[in-house]
Amino acid sequence: AVAGSTVELGCSARGDPAPQVQWHKEHGDLPWGRHEVDREHTLRLYVVTSADAGAYVCTAQSQLGTAAATTFLHV
Repeated sequence: AVAGSTVELGCSARGDPAPQVQWHKEHGDLPWGRHEVDREHTLRLYVVTSADAGAYVCTAQSQLGTAAATTFLHV
């Protein structure tokens, strides 16, 4: 990603009942005041900086279990 841009990280999770989906950064916190997660579980990071680079994990959890996927952001 280019510094100063907006990045969208997608996460698709389905089930019955619908799983709860959460995003976190593997080593650190999501950027305070510069992120949001929409209804489709897409994580948006605004005005990214080099400090935002790293691994981001999407975790889906339901009664049936937990699944996680990791993506890497390079700025």
